[in-house]
Amino acid sequence: MNEEEVLVGRIQDLAEQCYHRDVPSHTEFLTLAEQDLFYRTVNKIPGVRYVLSGGYEAAERKAALFLPSYAEDGDALMLPIAVVRISPLNEKFADALSHRDFLGSLMNLGVERYKLGDILIDGNQAYLICMADMADYICAELKKVRHTSVYCEVEAGLPEELTEPKTERKEGSVASVRLDAVLSLAFSSSRSKMVPLIEGGQVFINGKLVTSPSASLKEDDLVTVRHMGKFRYVGVQNQTKKGRLYVAVERFVS
Repeated sequence: MNEEEVLVGRIQDLAEQCYHRDVPSHTEFLTLAEQDLFYRTVNKIPGVRYVLSGGYEAAERKAALFLPSYAEDGDALMLPIAVVRISPLNEKFADALSHRDFLGSLMNLGVERYKLGDILIDGNQAYLICMADMADYICAELKKVRHTSVYCEVEAGLPEELTEPKTERKEGSVASVRLDAVLSLAFSSSRSKMVPLIEGGQVFINGKLVTSPSASLKEDDLVTVRHMGKFRYVGVQNQTKKGRLYVAVERFVS
């Protein structure tokens, strides 16, 4: 079996486990493509209830939790994830560390990528979202990121300022709320450059793969373009005299 077939089987097994035993079951962290596969798989399973979470609303990497009968819809509290803060031992001698630096050091410990969620950078420190069963190991073993000595602590949650990512609002007129038109506005590019990205499987709306340039966006849709970034579609603000739509997006910035 290929990787996709293995994941489909795993999702089906977890759904059955939750249904027959009435206990929560969950995946590890899923990429955007894997989240799309998850949605396509569970749509074929009747009666299943689930929630996806990555520890905060705008998370890119998320784990899926199947909900037992006694859980409320959308309740992700039973998902065993943890937040680990990684800080330099001495700020004065700390390197300027990037997302890649933190991720590389974690992978060098032998931690599988699917055990790790998003890594949020805050100055010279980072907040790692991970599966709870990896938190103690990471805290015990991660001593250095690049040339910077670090220490780790498990936190109760993310700082509030990190759960509300920085955004830049952008407004402009488009002929319609087609995906390719709004992408060209959000990323200050031409529609002709956006179409190959969409058709090439690089664009996700709310974690679901979309390959049609003519797909319509709805208010509050979260759009992610691989290697370019993500934005929230705010919606139509006005209509021009010539019938064009004046729309707004909020692009996430680091």
